Amino acid sequence: MLVPILRQGENLIASLQSNLTDRDLLQFSDDLAERLGKWRSRGVIIDISAVDVLDSFATRMLRGIVATTELRGASTVVVGMQPEVAFAMIELGLTFDAITTALDLEDGLAFLAARRRKS
Repeated sequence: MLVPILRQGENLIASLQSNLTDRDLLQFSDDLAERLGKWRSRGVIIDISAVDVLDSFATRMLRGIVATTELRGASTVVVGMQPEVAFAMIELGLTFDAITTALDLEDGLAFLAARRRKS
């Protein structure tokens, strides 16, 4: 399954449409890194609102993706986490250490705009 990655101004918006296989997550990581460089994007939003399970591999991959985008100079925010996913992550001891999260796409865009104004 391919993850759609849309360009909106200086931002990339990636929407995970469902739970992804490990292979899908690896492909998403490669695709996002390629587009980030190609379009010289300054912000990335990863929308996980359609995801109903984040296992340890998916959590680790998302942390790695965020670290990679930030090292390449793009601010990144993960949006749309469902309450059940958050509860399950806590129960399993999984965290999004040092990852900015927001309630929805609108809040994510506002965060990126505010961050750009500060820099």
